[in-house]
Amino acid sequence: MRTTRRLNSRLCYNEKTLNLTNREAAMKKDPYQSQRGCFKSQAVFPGAEKWAAATARCAQLYQRDEDIRTPFGRDYTRILHSSAYRRLKYKTQVFFRPRNDHVSTRIDHVHYVASIGRLIADFLGLNGELTEAIAIGHDLGHTPFGHDGEAALSAIVRRDGLAPAFWHAANGLRFVDDFELLSGPDGRQYNLDLTYAVRDGIVGHSGPVNAPLFPREAAIDLKQFTRPGQFNPFTWEGCIIKIADNISYLGRDIDDAVLLGLMKPEDRRVYAEVVDRYARAAGVSSIDVNNANVIHLMVTDLCLNSTPERGMGFSEPARTAIGEVTRLNRELIYFNDRLKAYKDYGHQVIETIYAALCRYAEEPGRRDYFREQFPSLTVGFEKWLIDYMEGFHDEKRADTVACHWVYTYQKGEAGAAEMKRAAVDYISGMTDRFIELLYREQVVFKSQRTPYVSL
Repeated sequence: MRTTRRLNSRLCYNEKTLNLTNREAAMKKDPYQSQRGCFKSQAVFPGAEKWAAATARCAQLYQRDEDIRTPFGRDYTRILHSSAYRRLKYKTQVFFRPRNDHVSTRIDHVHYVASIGRLIADFLGLNGELTEAIAIGHDLGHTPFGHDGEAALSAIVRRDGLAPAFWHAANGLRFVDDFELLSGPDGRQYNLDLTYAVRDGIVGHSGPVNAPLFPREAAIDLKQFTRPGQFNPFTWEGCIIKIADNISYLGRDIDDAVLLGLMKPEDRRVYAEVVDRYARAAGVSSIDVNNANVIHLMVTDLCLNSTPERGMGFSEPARTAIGEVTRLNRELIYFNDRLKAYKDYGHQVIETIYAALCRYAEEPGRRDYFREQFPSLTVGFEKWLIDYMEGFHDEKRADTVACHWVYTYQKGEAGAAEMKRAAVDYISGMTDRFIELLYREQVVFKSQRTPYVSL
């Protein structure tokens, strides 16, 4: 009996030793094995601690008995079918209205973020469906002319004392909460009414990532966001998109600049030196500087160095490299002298259209004149006011529109401020080419214009 027990004990010991050896061998073969699924216990799935708060909606959304989608799956498709999402294909990413069809627009960037985010979420064991829903919605609030248009509208809001503060992530929350409409089963148009986790991921995605991220604990009122990066996202999935957003454009903007001839050979060598330093520090092979390689290096580094205990972030060499590449992108691309005329043009167009909309609001007795001379500007803005401003021709609001009011029609200074805010919101949703059409209406006689479908 003792001999049998000793033999069994040896067999168990040998089996444990063998299993340990196999695991060590597997780790050498796949250094990421211990990292796969390491966030699974933190994922926002049914039964998770944050599930109820994450799936809560501002208003009760209709529910079909036969709907097979999850709450985040519904959010994904509601964003996908929204007008704001479709308009992204005609909005600037970095380079304005490129004639080269291979240069990125805003919708391309959104897809890159969704791809990177889903890859990271699947590897770490987080909710990929939630991650993708945040990703395709994260830039819905971007303006015409990209970040330069955002800067122009932000300056207008500050100058004219309008509230709330303007930046694209907060504007994205306003659009999904207040402006975007979809038809329900009864044929009426309703607000998107997205889940808290997706709305939070949209408003919380902007701002720098200089240290490992941890999600915040509280499901705060999202209107408490008054500046970019003020609070961390509520979920790890939201943290992924905040990071994936930064990963996605680092290399892509370089490739686009090369396509447009903005990069000189010596510029590429400077980038190569940065990547070489990172490669030596990280113990990996040096690579060519292009979008695919930058994404691969950053994603694998992130997945290797992130845990629920340490937070979601990069190794020190990777953080240094990202900082240097970002600095180079700002110097050689974003603030390149070649783009100055475009930036000035974008500011001029936005200021001109804002001034025209304010004149329309301030001179109600001349609205027939505005309709005659500036039909695209006037018809589009009037529809915006009819749909969202209570007291502005409520009788013209379609019976099928069931969204809540955003503004209130008033007289005096308060009413003027409401109209100005409506003008800012209306402009912020425009595509580059639509706002250019409105600008041409201001400078080209009516007989020379072509019709356009308004926002």
